[in-house]
Amino acid sequence: MTSESASATRPLAGLRIVEISSFVAAPLAGMTLAQLGAEVIRVDPIGGAADRHRWPLTDGGASIYWAGLNKGKRSVVADLRASEGRELVARLVVEGDGILLTNAVGRDWHGYPALAERRPDLIHLEIPGRADGANAVDYTVNAATGFPLVTGPPEWAGPVNHVVPVWDVACGLYAALAITAAVRHREASGAGSRIVLPLDDVALATAGNLGFLAEAALTGRDRPRLGNAIYGQYGQDFTTADGARFMLVTLTTRHFRDLARITGTDSAVTALAEALGVDFADEGERFRHRDLLTALFATWFRERSAAEVADALAGTSVLWDRYRSFAELTTDPRVTANPLFTMLDQPELGDHLAPSSPIAVNGTHHPATPAPGLGANTVEILRDHLGLTDDAIAELRTAGTIVTDPTSS
Repeated sequence: MTSESASATRPLAGLRIVEISSFVAAPLAGMTLAQLGAEVIRVDPIGGAADRHRWPLTDGGASIYWAGLNKGKRSVVADLRASEGRELVARLVVEGDGILLTNAVGRDWHGYPALAERRPDLIHLEIPGRADGANAVDYTVNAATGFPLVTGPPEWAGPVNHVVPVWDVACGLYAALAITAAVRHREASGAGSRIVLPLDDVALATAGNLGFLAEAALTGRDRPRLGNAIYGQYGQDFTTADGARFMLVTLTTRHFRDLARITGTDSAVTALAEALGVDFADEGERFRHRDLLTALFATWFRERSAAEVADALAGTSVLWDRYRSFAELTTDPRVTANPLFTMLDQPELGDHLAPSSPIAVNGTHHPATPAPGLGANTVEILRDHLGLTDDAIAELRTAGTIVTDPTSS
């Protein structure tokens, strides 16, 4: 990678952000900013935050989760219950670039009023569970936002939770965007920003933006459960003769025509449209009569192997892919031959392919870098950023105010 391309992939280089966080949303925001070039200093209490040993774990007990969401950061460990430890962290914020990212809400010592008094142009982003200050996590927010009641097969009576913590992910990306916007605002005006980004509001905004709330309010109806079908479009999963499953989506008339053509059902589809008095060029009609259409198409899939189906679909405009497990994906060229992934030597985990930022600038991804050992950067950060002497750092270590050896925590 040339120096020019490296600079383009790290536009936030030179910016320092302090992160006090755990779980998904805030760590993801910090990692996103680090992947864009910012120096992100993750601060943990002695022993690590609540997510230090979160599953999945290696056979040796190291958190694969923690390493995945903290790539490219630096780590400081301090006694956050002691005034001396808190003061060190506050200094890292106000004497650095004055940016704090946290989901540890309700702590006066690193709240906006206390830090802004010392740094008027402070950028302070806090992620509470709900706007009223009540606690919430992705899975409780999801339960209260309607999605589990429209997820799953039509015959299922109970809620179906998601596997991906989608509200955490969306919140983390919103947080990273909000901080970059606040930096731009400060550069233009000299003013700081107090940003509050409730996880619940991210879910509610998304439900509103995607039309789920307006649909219910205007029609008085919730969407039905559809299984693997797609609301308002024709999309369905199909099983092949050798048991593979494919997901197909036809968003346009051309997609739908190609699906009918390769399955040899052109005449049958035309006859069905005439019998029903509908035009399948209308995506709504394709959705309404999806079960009848699926019955026509399914035979073709049942009579062919996965390889035959893939070969036939490859020459069409139909949107499709085969269902794959995570284990299958680890050996798929989409991962193994993808410049997004770098072979990473992650302490405690070992070598594995790990993603960098999915943002490619001028065709280039900046390579992924490992997550730090817990407390691995404490000494150099206190020395380089706060100007502490080696003797002062040794006194803090002896007093138990800081931890400088990752293995001791």
